[in-house]
Amino acid sequence: MPRIKKSGLPDSVVMKHDGHFVDLISTRSLGPRIRMIPIDRIDPNPRQARCELGNIDELRDSIRSKGILEPILVRAKGSRFEIIAGERRYMASKGLGLKELPCIDMDVEDAEAMEIALIENLQRKDLDIFEEADGLQALADIHRYNHEEISGKLGKARSTVTEILSIARIPQKARDVIKEAGGFSRSTLVEIAKLKTEDDMIKLTRDIAERRLTREDTRDLAKYLKGKAKKLKYYVYNFAPEDSDRFRMRLEFKKQTVTKQEIISILQEIIDKIRMTGEPPALKG
Repeated sequence: MPRIKKSGLPDSVVMKHDGHFVDLISTRSLGPRIRMIPIDRIDPNPRQARCELGNIDELRDSIRSKGILEPILVRAKGSRFEIIAGERRYMASKGLGLKELPCIDMDVEDAEAMEIALIENLQRKDLDIFEEADGLQALADIHRYNHEEISGKLGKARSTVTEILSIARIPQKARDVIKEAGGFSRSTLVEIAKLKTEDDMIKLTRDIAERRLTREDTRDLAKYLKGKAKKLKYYVYNFAPEDSDRFRMRLEFKKQTVTKQEIISILQEIIDKIRMTGEPPALKG
């Protein structure tokens, strides 16, 4: 009789469909999972990269009217969950009395969780320049990333990463002056960061704030502090009111240092001269 060809697997091969194998497949993690988690089982990250969460009133109002549009990132810690990124959303939701949150549950170790938190934090639009600089520095210090690697992870130009990282060198005393002055441009901050010592950084920062130095004036003073210029061309004091469209004033002195009292005396001399003549000096041009 002709042999009948059998279809299917050979008799010697057995399908693995026992209970143990099925359980293994069903429990295997296929990556991050989106799930609703009770808020009372979620804990803040004790290694939160951002020290200040800032004002969350607008975020709270948005969640109240539209709900949470972006899940927070968490990872399992025993029977509870730890926030990787999204603490502001968590705090705002907790303040509103929400019972559960949409979460992306990730299976990551400490180092990777910290990296994700840093990168997510650095993608925020409301970071000030120093928060951004400190975040990049943390990526470089903790994970040993070079400028090229940080550039790739954040989608920023390498030159931009290098500039921002240099700003992380600026000491807190100088940062306080900058904040009180309403902030400086990035190019000005880079000039400050190029100085070798913290004392020089603080001095340049105070001079920029008190004398309203222009970019050119700042560069001249920075060169002098770095020893690249033997002397300053002149001491400059600029003044511009909040409504700077009305006028600007610039005083140049033929010496390198000037006291506040000298500036006041010069201004008083100008006022006295205008009062004596009865009219302001004629404009030349």
